[in-house]
Amino acid sequence: MNLSFYIAKRYLFSKKRTNLINIISAISAAGMAIGTMGLIIGLSCFNGFDTLIKSLFSTFDADLKITLVEGKSFSVDNQIFNEIRKEKDVLFFSEVVEDNALLRYENRQVLATVKGVSDDYSKMTGLDSMIVDGKFKLNEDDKQFAVLGQVVAYFLSVGLNLMNPIDIYVPQKRRKSGSSIEGSFNQGFIYPSGVFSVQQEIDSRYIIVPIAFARELFEMAGKVNSVELKLRNGADARQVQQMITVKLGSGFVVKNRYQQHDYLYKTMQGEKYAVYLILILILIIASFNIVGSLTMLIIDKKEDISILQSMGADKVLIRNIFLFEGWSVSLVGAVVGTILGIAVCQAQITFGLVKLQGGGSFIIDAYPIDIIPLDILLIFCSVILIGFLAAWLPVKYISGKFLHDEVH
Repeated sequence: MNLSFYIAKRYLFSKKRTNLINIISAISAAGMAIGTMGLIIGLSCFNGFDTLIKSLFSTFDADLKITLVEGKSFSVDNQIFNEIRKEKDVLFFSEVVEDNALLRYENRQVLATVKGVSDDYSKMTGLDSMIVDGKFKLNEDDKQFAVLGQVVAYFLSVGLNLMNPIDIYVPQKRRKSGSSIEGSFNQGFIYPSGVFSVQQEIDSRYIIVPIAFARELFEMAGKVNSVELKLRNGADARQVQQMITVKLGSGFVVKNRYQQHDYLYKTMQGEKYAVYLILILILIIASFNIVGSLTMLIIDKKEDISILQSMGADKVLIRNIFLFEGWSVSLVGAVVGTILGIAVCQAQITFGLVKLQGGGSFIIDAYPIDIIPLDILLIFCSVILIGFLAAWLPVKYISGKFLHDEVH
């Protein structure tokens, strides 16, 4: 086996009688290197966007969210929820009331989700760090305020310097028959204090208000639509989720941060693996150069095969020579491509070389990159496997023909 590797190494770096073989071998290694580098950069970019979106949602979503399987509202004034509130891993326990409503500001109207939260909501989510105008303030001097998503504020043309309230309308739950349309709605008004920007889906949907205001508006005294929990640093979210699920029983569902946007995360993962498969297909096509270079090398070394056979070399040794030769080409490409891919990703992380188009309208200026070692290992192993198969197929069929001829 060592002899096969030694001879293959000499073949790899020595000058062949036909210079085209050296050129094709170099092209094969370059193709594998470029493909490997493309895989690393592509997946790292997807990882970067995935990490960015998760960090954005983490400023709005709680670690755990408790809702009903059926129905919209429930009471938390019972022993089970008191036990959950006192759990050592639960840092904040927030009652939430939210529903859809019609917002009107001066002569503009928009439909949005009014979310009533407690005063410590900003401590739970860090939403106050995403304020782009005004400040996060829900209560001050017995006055109630609202914080709007940036898109909602845009459609309403809300001005924080103008002391005009936002009127909110929701249908009454106990509408009396024969009452007028105006009398069929609950109406409330509240002053805006700030505008936040997290992600378009959230910015175009939510307005945050004090929970007391939401309860009065939606006629939900003593009731909530959900409970959101902030866990202590270092707490095992999955273990706490399972524990709470067991406590509450089958009538409730407990979702972690990712399950609250399950469709989005699954879509992103699907796109990532689709890109991986497409680039792997390109690598497979690039590996055909290895088949060509090995075929020409075997023909070029036909005399060497005869000499080795006359010296007692068996078929396995001779086949291993060319197998190692082809595999070495893919290995060189994989190593060089991995180094270049990581270097380019690190340069993007450090210097932000490739900018996002949009003139600074995004939260970040450059494409985000997140290098995950497991992805690097997966890519490297995939390239090595493709290289091995690309070398094994011609060696098995073509070298076998020449070896058969020499024996006879």
